[in-house]
Amino acid sequence: MKETRYIGTKIGSIAVHIQRGNDAFAPIVFLHGLYFEHHLWHEQVEAIDDRTVILLDMPHHGASTSISKLDWRLVDCATMLLDILAELNIDRVIAVGHSWGGRAIAQAALMKPEVFAAIGLCNIPFRKSPRSLKLLTTIQHTLLSFRTFYITQAGKSLYGKNSLATRPELLQQLREPMAKLKNREIKHADRTVRIQSRDASEDLQRLQVPVIAIAGEEDYVGIPPIANVRIVEGGHISPLEAPDRVNEMISELMELSEHDIQN
Repeated sequence: MKETRYIGTKIGSIAVHIQRGNDAFAPIVFLHGLYFEHHLWHEQVEAIDDRTVILLDMPHHGASTSISKLDWRLVDCATMLLDILAELNIDRVIAVGHSWGGRAIAQAALMKPEVFAAIGLCNIPFRKSPRSLKLLTTIQHTLLSFRTFYITQAGKSLYGKNSLATRPELLQQLREPMAKLKNREIKHADRTVRIQSRDASEDLQRLQVPVIAIAGEEDYVGIPPIANVRIVEGGHISPLEAPDRVNEMISELMELSEHDIQN
């Protein structure tokens, strides 16, 4: 059973979903990427039964609709995560993030590495956005009035071709959370997370905590400059396209965190 709390941060009220477990182990916190919500991690949460699991709905996404800082930036999301962990009295955590969520975790781990026993980064964008992306995104936003078409096109760019061919239901798993977003919220998230994204290559190499990364074979963001990277089938949504491989990564993170605590 999960409980939901709304925790005030500098960005606004963030929905935090908590599944209680054994407090002897470091809890795991999950942050999703653009257009999704905490349900992205359903298969991963189902596989965890020995510790507390914490899932955030990122600003404007899922149940995190009461956002007061409308011009939030990526660094605000990192601070948001740290503030939430402090409010929950958690001083050591495993953090797993997808795309935007991974960028926020990596930034937070640079700010306060002592908080993170280990981190897992799925499909993390790390390159500076090319100038052409601004024009392309602006053109795409003109199609937001045709929401079904827009979501279908977004799905084709995010998922691997074989994933959609063999599992068409994946498109519905994008359609449901994305349908809740207002046009202005999609535009702001795209602008902040995609268009204004700076190069994070050096940041990733400076991380002082154990890191495992996952990248899809067809992932448009490429392979991050991290020593321990797993290449999996699919595109940019590995928690849905390659759930078993993501579960394996999380099991390794749990082992790393227990070794860290023992030492």
